[in-house]
Amino acid sequence: MADITVIRSGRHLSTGELLRLTASLSWPAMMAQLSSIMMQYIDASMVGHLGADDSAAVGLVSTSLWLFWGICSAMTVGFSVQVAHSVGAADYERARDILRQSITGCLIFSVIITGIGAAIAWPLPHWLGGTETVCPKASVYFLVFVLALPLLTMNYLGGGMLRCVGNMKVAGGLNVMMCVLDVIFNCLLIFPSREVSIIGLHIWIPGAGLGVLGAALGTVAAEIVTACSMMGYLCLRQPEMTIFKIPGSYRLRRDVLHKALKISAPMTLEHAVICGAQIAITVIVAPLGVMAIAANAFAVTAESICYMPGYGIGDAATTLVGQSFGARRLDLAKRFGYITTGAGMVVMTLMGVLMYFGAPWMMELMSPVRDIVDLGAHALRIEAFAEPMFAASIVAYSVMIGVGDTVVPACLNFGSIWLIRLPLAAWFAPTMGLAGVWTAMAIELTLRGIFFLWRLISGRWLKGKSPS
Repeated sequence: MADITVIRSGRHLSTGELLRLTASLSWPAMMAQLSSIMMQYIDASMVGHLGADDSAAVGLVSTSLWLFWGICSAMTVGFSVQVAHSVGAADYERARDILRQSITGCLIFSVIITGIGAAIAWPLPHWLGGTETVCPKASVYFLVFVLALPLLTMNYLGGGMLRCVGNMKVAGGLNVMMCVLDVIFNCLLIFPSREVSIIGLHIWIPGAGLGVLGAALGTVAAEIVTACSMMGYLCLRQPEMTIFKIPGSYRLRRDVLHKALKISAPMTLEHAVICGAQIAITVIVAPLGVMAIAANAFAVTAESICYMPGYGIGDAATTLVGQSFGARRLDLAKRFGYITTGAGMVVMTLMGVLMYFGAPWMMELMSPVRDIVDLGAHALRIEAFAEPMFAASIVAYSVMIGVGDTVVPACLNFGSIWLIRLPLAAWFAPTMGLAGVWTAMAIELTLRGIFFLWRLISGRWLKGKSPS
């Protein structure tokens, strides 16, 4: 397996070596993404078998939860990119110092976001157009996740830091563990005690019968165990980052915080605006009925397995480009940018083909309701054609994050979704239904990918940048 330390050696790397490095970091990152997505599948599938109202309750607030998760995740990136630059420059003392400050900064930030989320938990489903039968369950589901945000943020921080020092295996392995724990906790918490038959054996399984609340508690419990494991490994066993063994200050310093905010602020604002648009999409879908709400939520979850490789390769791209940039090897950073983006487009094109033909089966895994399956499968087949360009936007954005270039990419992201996707969705939905909403999404993602490819090839993302 290729060793990421060759980036810091200063020697020329062949195209074959670049490809091997990309593959060696992308594979465990994709496994981590897959485990995260499988958790969404597990929740959707288990809740889907409770009924349409329970499915709609989860689907109604899912985009709002992505908003809160994404804001906290974006905050961690501002620190982890600085760590990647420091590791690329072999300045491990500075990397540890940034890690200590990141723990303080991210905990303070996540507690503030938790307070905001808890304050809006009860009225939120009503704002989104939920029915009286759906809103109480949706509020409880949302509140459980929001209250756990500080610990979930530590999970994002730990995983991001491990990836930025090049340790994809541990981050990926712990995410697989989280997926397994999610299955176990959900089985115990969602359904009541019951007897199941497996290859002729009758097995009694205890259960709390908490339904939607159980789905939230099970997933949060799995993520908390993983967060503790992630941060424990990072701070005790990762050689470059053993802050628990080496004393130091956890007090935030202006220079580190300023750089973190400079990187994270555009991403946070962009994510907030994009999720705001996704919430607006939910409002557009809500008048189409409970079946459309559930089908839309399940289709979004089903599609995530298709773009999972893009985000996995994107994680690798941020690490490879960030360390190359920290080592002041700008030409190598550019080459990694091209190779990772191309790899993402190839892989997600293949995934798009699989999604097109497997759409009905993917939806049947999550819901036994025929109307939901048919609506969702049709939406997925529309979206399949946009996957190559969606890959370009995902990976190219990750490349640019690696050098701290976030302002223009953030503008491209939220500009395209607000100026293209939303107007088209509002226009198409009354006559085309859910298919119109997904047609608007496919058009917007294709155009977004073109915008990002243009910026990547132009080289503007590297101009005027200097390592942290």
